[in-house]
Amino acid sequence: MAALEFDLQHTDPLSKARAGRMITDHGEILTPIFMPVGTVGSVKAVTQQQLQTEVNAQIILGNTYHLYLRPGLEILEAAGAA
Repeated sequence: MAALEFDLQHTDPLSKARAGRMITDHGEILTPIFMPVGTVGSVKAVTQQQLQTEVNAQIILGNTYHLYLRPGLEILEAAGAA
């Protein structure tokens, strides 16, 4: 089973704002974060280069059922994502 750890690093005493980090099997993600959503396996209207350089996406949310349908389980397993 995949591990997920969350470490709360800071809270603002004047609001409910907080900052932390999630540690997953695939790396560390600093929060708060903008998380693009990949619909049917891709983020629309943004190139992969823009996701890295302009959006600085640390994580992309993908629907596992859509990813199962396309690109398919074999490709996901080969990429180490399944």
